[in-house]
Amino acid sequence: MIAETEKLGGRDLIVTQEWSRQELLGALDLAVRMKHDRLGFTHVLKDRTFFMFFYNPSVRTRQSFECAATELGGHAQFLEPKSMRLKTAKTAGETVEDAAKVMSRYACGIGIRILEDKVTRYGEGDDLLREYARWADVPIVSMAHDKFHPCQGLADVMGWIEWLSPEGKFDPEVLKEKKLLLAWGHGALARSWSSVQEAILIGSRLGMDITVAAPEGYDLDPEVVDWTNRNCKTHGATFETTHDLTSGYKDAHVVYSRNWMSPEAYLDGSFHKEDEIAKAMKYTDWICDAEKMALTENAIFTHPMPIDRGHEVTDEVASGPRSCIYDVAENRLHVQKSVMALTMGS
Repeated sequence: MIAETEKLGGRDLIVTQEWSRQELLGALDLAVRMKHDRLGFTHVLKDRTFFMFFYNPSVRTRQSFECAATELGGHAQFLEPKSMRLKTAKTAGETVEDAAKVMSRYACGIGIRILEDKVTRYGEGDDLLREYARWADVPIVSMAHDKFHPCQGLADVMGWIEWLSPEGKFDPEVLKEKKLLLAWGHGALARSWSSVQEAILIGSRLGMDITVAAPEGYDLDPEVVDWTNRNCKTHGATFETTHDLTSGYKDAHVVYSRNWMSPEAYLDGSFHKEDEIAKAMKYTDWICDAEKMALTENAIFTHPMPIDRGHEVTDEVASGPRSCIYDVAENRLHVQKSVMALTMGS
């Protein structure tokens, strides 16, 4: 059963930074319980429906949310903008206000996924989620958008805690003073900032020392950098950035190597994917490999997937004995069940 004190009924989850540290820890605690008792919570969303609104396709996101709804006793319904008459800058149709208010009368919650090529400027996806949150009477959950990916952030730290805790325990305090390296990797996908920005935000909330290593011209959102810096100061941790290829690996406990786009990706109101890929592929040395991992404190390798193997990381590391990628992927199911139960459950 879910205690009344654990419920966060009606709360949106757009970025973990907007939940308190205690609320995040409560969500992780429930996710661990759900992982250990996978089919013990089938009453929570019994006979209720969760809408999944996909502007962009997915693999794990759709699978994990559909499984989550089913294992909570409910149903997840797949929606796409192309099958709905929605108002856009170029077409007439239903406004966000009308769509959100009607959806709220059908479903117990709404998840939205909007990334890269479905926005014309950085922050447009975040604005859309907040517009839905303004009008909806049910929780809005980010299933990944251009700024943040809160469910991925929760799944990440859950996996890191599992790997670094003493055997048989789940102790979030184990992350305090552990070093998280967020290392840019060259690649052919021109990825958004959502997952990497969540990683440093939630990691810093749990007391991790944060290092961001990237070539010049690949800075993250200044607001997110400021939040991370403040989180680190609040929790007695450190935050640093570097343009050096290898120095960030020294003494790292968790290595997160992933490609992300540059701030110039949307300069004229369109997504320059091919230009971003061409630029990124010039930095062939920016790859996580065994030689760099040898500089760490026997670090675990983490990635939200899908992995651009051979560019972001070598197969030797991604499939190696210190890789937690599949545990983190599994944890998407459990943290999403937890979030749905706490915000939508009865």
